[in-house]
Amino acid sequence: MNKATGVVFPRAQVSPLHRPFLPYHLPSAPLTGTSGIPHGGLESGHRLSRSLPLSRLPPPQEVTNPILPSGPPAFPLVGNLLWLRRPFSEIESILRRLRLEYGPIVMIKVGFLTPVFVSDRDLAHKILVQSGATFAGRPPVGPATSLLTGNQYSINGLPYGPLWRTLRRNLSAEILHQSRIRYFSRARDWVLTVLLDKLRMEADTGEPVMVVESFLYAMFCLLVFMCFGEKLEEKTVREIERIQRDILLYVDKLTIFAFLPKIGKYLLKDRWRKIGDMRRRQKDVFLPLIRARQKWRDQGMSSCGENILEFSYVDTLLDMEVPDGEGKNRKLRDEEIVSLCSEFLNAGTDTTVTALEWIMANVVKRQDMQKKLFEEIIAVVGKVEAVEEEDLGKLAYLKAVVMEGLRRHPPGHFLLPHAAIDDTEVNGYVIPRSAPLNFMVTEMNWNGDVWENPMEFRPERFLPGGEGEGVDITGSKEIKMMTFGAGRRICPGLALAVLHLEFFVANLVREFEWKEVEGEQVDMTEKVQFTVVMKTPLKVRLFPRSG
Repeated sequence: MNKATGVVFPRAQVSPLHRPFLPYHLPSAPLTGTSGIPHGGLESGHRLSRSLPLSRLPPPQEVTNPILPSGPPAFPLVGNLLWLRRPFSEIESILRRLRLEYGPIVMIKVGFLTPVFVSDRDLAHKILVQSGATFAGRPPVGPATSLLTGNQYSINGLPYGPLWRTLRRNLSAEILHQSRIRYFSRARDWVLTVLLDKLRMEADTGEPVMVVESFLYAMFCLLVFMCFGEKLEEKTVREIERIQRDILLYVDKLTIFAFLPKIGKYLLKDRWRKIGDMRRRQKDVFLPLIRARQKWRDQGMSSCGENILEFSYVDTLLDMEVPDGEGKNRKLRDEEIVSLCSEFLNAGTDTTVTALEWIMANVVKRQDMQKKLFEEIIAVVGKVEAVEEEDLGKLAYLKAVVMEGLRRHPPGHFLLPHAAIDDTEVNGYVIPRSAPLNFMVTEMNWNGDVWENPMEFRPERFLPGGEGEGVDITGSKEIKMMTFGAGRRICPGLALAVLHLEFFVANLVREFEWKEVEGEQVDMTEKVQFTVVMKTPLKVRLFPRSG
């Protein structure tokens, strides 16, 4: 039993079979225990005596006498069972305590799994940026996840290699390039109108407004428009939203299949059947939209207008060719296009909506901050005009508010697991090939050695003279915050996500005065679903601003 945690863990060792530790892909239990972090941060905790100063770390190299990262011992079977029964809220706080005993890199043995956890920003930079190609892999997935995601045919899920590079290059160049982002501006203008109209209608009832549902619907409208190139009726958008949410929120039930890959589908037949049913539902919704777009293209793209974009993500997928593994190229299959569209929608909706809700929650709680933000907006655009995308570059305090939201409330507290392409030595330890390598985002974002009073929401830290002035959120030079990851697997939609947040926050504050509901304080308690959301969804009073 580990004295620091009071929890029994299996002894860390290399297993011949490495499967992903699914709770760290998509955790799904309430998250607590973060508000008590001392202002000095966790970065000043214990360092392993064998660790070299990070500035003198040798490059990763082939392993001759492997020493695994330290970790807590446990009885083989009981330890496994106790670990699996722990809610994710406890696991994250336990990992923080383990860091104090074992240092910034910890391995935990769970059945066939050997997940490694990194909580040091310098070590994370060494692994993800300086040795990016070595650690750009993904651990293998279990059979249930493979079925639900079309054999992991996604940019996030594919192993590092030619196919991954082809798909990521397509997304980055054809959709996320600055010229393409500007092209989709009319889609954002339309969705802003949809969102503001919906909120006005709810505000006019005189009742408190639960805003997250409106945020989510608006973002689905936007991403569906960008993905399929057509404005869809609300019924269809809701259907897409429903199946995507069902899949995301069901992922936590797949953990058992990773630990029992051979017999899980026989022991849990109903759960296995539901996985297949959800995937079929998704294809039934997506494939008609994909084929309708192909038909429109075959007919010469003659009917463009307000409701149809000349260019969409699906167009790029229909056009592209990918390596077939035999030295030739081929077109994408229907199922692969469905998986890539699903990834596109999820990546652009839930994370953005989560960040937006957290930012607006702080805007509601901090009326002084809201006043300062509104005054800056009015000084730039006046009292009549909406905030245009061209105005955002002039709104320094807005940018600071958004950056502080991303630092203090990252939508995910862990990056998706990485994996080394071979057994690799870092910091005196071997990282086993394909072992899930997890990075604790909050340990970077809330580091008391970098951020003064890190748990305080203080946008001024990103203004001139603050410790966050000019911070590089890509982590290329150093990692001070890693909300979007770092290195070769960094989120390719970083610029688009920041644009969406700035655009919607500015116009929401410009259009409404946001206040707490009488007698109800905004609850800032966290809860882990697909992202780390507000346990109590944000409920507010909205007052349209005059003029």
